[in-house]
Amino acid sequence: MSMVTALILAAGAGKRMGKAMAKQFLLLGDKPLLAHTLLAFQRAPEIDEIIPVLAQEDVEGCLRDVIERYQITKVKTLVVGGKERQDSVLHGLQKIGKDTAVVLVHDGVRPFVTPDMIREAVRFAKEGECVAVGVPIKDTIKEVDEHKIVLRTLERGSLWAIQTPQAFPVKILRRAYEESYKQKMFGTDDATLVERTGGTVRVIMGSYENIKITTPEDLILAAEILKRR
Repeated sequence: MSMVTALILAAGAGKRMGKAMAKQFLLLGDKPLLAHTLLAFQRAPEIDEIIPVLAQEDVEGCLRDVIERYQITKVKTLVVGGKERQDSVLHGLQKIGKDTAVVLVHDGVRPFVTPDMIREAVRFAKEGECVAVGVPIKDTIKEVDEHKIVLRTLERGSLWAIQTPQAFPVKILRRAYEESYKQKMFGTDDATLVERTGGTVRVIMGSYENIKITTPEDLILAAEILKRR
């Protein structure tokens, strides 16, 4: 059996939010942010298993207040994250069973992931491809030096803002992680590690509403998106 496992990264402290509570447990509407995210994967028929990656101090509360309360039955195990995002993904990969063929990696604070994004990402990954969800850049992007002087203006027609979920055949992502740690390479997302180790990544259309909630302003925008949905 070739299972599909979703790693949901929720180990961050969320310092930019300026709250005492980790951002993934702040309320969005009537539920914690993380509950919205987990429920999206719970409802997706393509997902067989969900593994949340959490800070040690959040494990008990998440189990009680999110997973049990909202009946996230696809969660069979919880994983404690590492110092950096990359370490947290590695910890999650180490917990994935032999039956899993495809892994999705998703930010716990992106609650507006859609069924279409999950379905498309899984479809390509099952065909052996590595996939990242993204959207075309709307703004003009300039590269600047350390003095904030413009070096050049980039051609935005070929630029995309990359989001999650990102989906991979498990073997490819594991190999990329092994190589990255061996060579002391670090990236801000998993697709970067695959690219640096010679892999090809396909970008599929995400949504401008698929925001990562990082600041208080993001939370206000998220409340509006939720209201509209």
